[in-house]
Amino acid sequence: MILIALGGNLPSRAGAPRETLKAALEELDHRAVKIVAVSPYYVTPAWPDPKDPPFVNAVARVETALSPATLLAQLHQTETSFGRVRSTRNAPRTLDLDLLDYDGRKEPGPPELPHPRIADRAFVLVPLADVAPQWRHPQTGRSAAEMLAALPEKDRQAARPTS
Repeated sequence: MILIALGGNLPSRAGAPRETLKAALEELDHRAVKIVAVSPYYVTPAWPDPKDPPFVNAVARVETALSPATLLAQLHQTETSFGRVRSTRNAPRTLDLDLLDYDGRKEPGPPELPHPRIADRAFVLVPLADVAPQWRHPQTGRSAAEMLAALPEKDRQAARPTS
């Protein structure tokens, strides 16, 4: 199972963040990445500065013949095509695409697999539990729901479904 996290909190050429995520999925489909399933979209507070615009987040299950490194390059090219500018870490952005897992591989990277911060991020775990409830972390064996339950309740409650 190949899993990609999507997020953004600034408008892009596609419009508001939710429209950007949808358009990015369409663009990935033209980059040899077949979209199998997409979680519901969630709104989450910006972190580390909650005064920044809130993020829209989702997780997609995909299929591709691309290698992990080539897939990551395609993700970065897609981010750039939607106006992503890499500045400071955790800065507001039009689009953020993270490769979470690639068929259970454990690799030091790049890209590091599985993504090293999956277990710490409710904004990833909530949509991940929706789109891939059977998925298990390749190193710990825990499901997204189990990792989510280990986070503080305020983090779990912060991810709200969009209308």
